This record gives sequence, structure tokens and C-alpha cells, in this order.
Amino acid sequence: MAARKKSAKKARKRSTARKDNERVARMAKVTLDSIDQVAGEVYQCIETGTMPELTMPQRNLKNVKYDRKVGYFELGDHYKVRKLDVNSVKTFAQTVRLMALAKEMVASEDFATKREAYYVSKNWAEAKFREQRESDTVLDDIEGMFSVRDVTREDLRFVPEEHGGSVVGPLTVLDRDPETGEVIESDCSRMGSGAYTVPSSVDHLGLETTADFVLAIETGGMFQRLNHHRYWRTANCVLVEMGGVPTRATRRFIRRLSDDLKLPVYAFVDCDPYGICNIYRTLKVGSGQAAHVSAKFCVPKATFLGVTPQDILDFGLKDATHPLQDVDVKRAKDALKNDPFVKAQPKWGRALKSLLKMGVRAEQQAFAKWGLNFVIEEYLPAKLKNPKAFLP
Repeated sequence: MAARKKSAKKARKRSTARKDNERVARMAKVTLDSIDQVAGEVYQCIETGTMPELTMPQRNLKNVKYDRKVGYFELGDHYKVRKLDVNSVKTFAQTVRLMALAKEMVASEDFATKREAYYVSKNWAEAKFREQRESDTVLDDIEGMFSVRDVTREDLRFVPEEHGGSVVGPLTVLDRDPETGEVIESDCSRMGSGAYTVPSSVDHLGLETTADFVLAIETGGMFQRLNHHRYWRTANCVLVEMGGVPTRATRRFIRRLSDDLKLPVYAFVDCDPYGICNIYRTLKVGSGQAAHVSAKFCVPKATFLGVTPQDILDFGLKDATHPLQDVDVKRAKDALKNDPFVKAQPKWGRALKSLLKMGVRAEQQAFAKWGLNFVIEEYLPAKLKNPKAFLP
């Protein structure tokens, strides 16, 4: 019996490795073909004596639309065109050079951080970037341009400096050794006092779980408390630390837990306009600046467990709150007036108006008023009795 189980496990790992390799190879081909297509169009223009140009979407909240049936921010119809003329020759050259670098990295299975991409340009003579802010902007434009082909910055092999969030719970992550291709298995329930760290790219990972849901947590302190007391075992859930606005890798990882493993995702963040309008909104539907990748880098099925304005009243936290600052008030009013997500969700409109009327904000740690582990013993069990009541 033991031998059969071991053999079955090895077969599963081999199957996972094969599927992951096929997925990686397929995406690499799509990326290379997309680069060749854009470069080919530029070349054809030059050959025929016409002015080459690159078209990319405008990336801002004004060029975003939200449909509750779709579930995430979608780009509108406004685009910008980068033509090769005397005013844009340098930026045009930088764009093409970064595309060439991307093609080289995809072909060789290498990568560059955004900082490294900036320094690579120092060998580009007059086309070099003066500061990283310039290279970051061009990289964002390139991703926007290729997003219509379903190619992301990660597919182009430009990776962020920051790592993804921390993960613990009944989840097994199947990765592969980049040199040998050997499957590497990480059991997120056997990390001791630590946690598994989400890598910068996650689409090649295999995922297996027996969990009932995912709890996405804003702060490292709350994540540490829940992990230390093994709340993930008590509630049979996967805990993911977002660390403020979650990184792209963290959002993509949670999205795969939601889609591939069919797990409900509950967000647990501070009750303030930033936690609601930036952290949660970005997790669920994306942002205006990155709407071109929202289809992959957000979690449309996520819901908001708390902390809600109503929680402040229900759990007697009024004297454990802090006054809303001017920036908080402005952020909430801007969201009510301009945010497509908030405008499409009446429940969120009412919640933000309630918060403004109360004039206070509450942190996750406010529950410590009733004891260090009140959140584990009372708050989370009470909330989880009725997930259907969570804010959308």
C-alpha cells in the first residue's frame, strides 16, 4: 500500500512538471511571437517609407470601466500613439531596445528586475535613461501595448524588486528547479514559525489544498498572530499576508487559489479609506494605472470580511479608533464620486458614507482592546458564521 502511494505521488509530480513546462513553453512562444509582430510592423513602416508608430492604452482611472458581471476593471477606448518623430525619437528608441531585451531574456529564460533594466540602458549611448522613473514608465507602456495580446510584464521577463506575500496553511506548492526541472514541493503547513514566500512569477506553480477558504490579511502583525496560534489549522484555511497593497505576484497567487482551487477569498484589512479604496479595491478589481492587466492580477470573487464600519459598533471599538485625517476624508469622497467600483456597489457607498459620518478609522489590532486573541477566539468565528453578509 505504501509503495503504491509513493508511486502515485511520483506520477502526480511528473504530470505536474510536464503540464507546468508545457504552460511555460506555450506562454514563451506567445510572448516571442507578439514581440516579433510589433517589431515587424515597425520594420514594414520603415521599409515603405511611412512613419512607424506604437499604440498603447491610456492608463488612468478615467479610462476604466467596471461591470459587476465581469468583476474587474477593464480599459476604456482611449489610446495614445507613440510616433517616431523628432520629439519622440529617444523614447521610441528606448521602447524598441527594451522590447529587444525582453526577446533576448525570454529566449534564454533569463530575467531582469526593473532596476537592472534601467542600468542595462547605460550602454545605449543617447538612448540611455537618465533615471529609473523614465525606464519604469516605458516598461509600463510596453506592458500596456502587449496586454492586448494577453502578455504581461512578467511574461516579458521583467520582474519587480519586491517579493510576494507570505503564505501558511494546508497548501502544497509545486515549483521546479530552474536548472534541472526537478519538481520542488513546499508544504505550507510545515514552515515552523516562518512561512512560504510567493515568488515574483507564479503561473508555473502547481497548487494542491484541503483548505476551505483563503484569508487575505493586510498587516504582517495580524498575519503573525494568526500563524503563531495556528489559526489556519483551527479554521482549515490558507492565510496570505498582503503587507498593505498586495504586490502583483501576491494578487496573481490569490487569484489562482480562487480560480484553480475554487476557494472563497475573504479580505481582512483595516477599516479606513485606504484599506477599503486602495488595498481591497486593488485586490478585487485592480487599479486605474494597471487596468490593462486586471484580468489576471485581481480576484473578482473576493469579498470583504472586515474590519467594517458596522464592526466598530458591533464589537464596541469606538474608543479604540482614531480620527479620520484630511487625506482619509478626501480619499473616501473621491472614491464615492469617481471610483467605478464604489459607484457600482451601493453597499460600499453606504459603508463609506457611514465611515465619514462616524469620522473615525479602526485598525485590525483594535480588537486587542478585548484581549490579544479576541480576534481569533471571538471576532473571526462570529464573522465566518455568515460569509454571505460580507461586503462585496
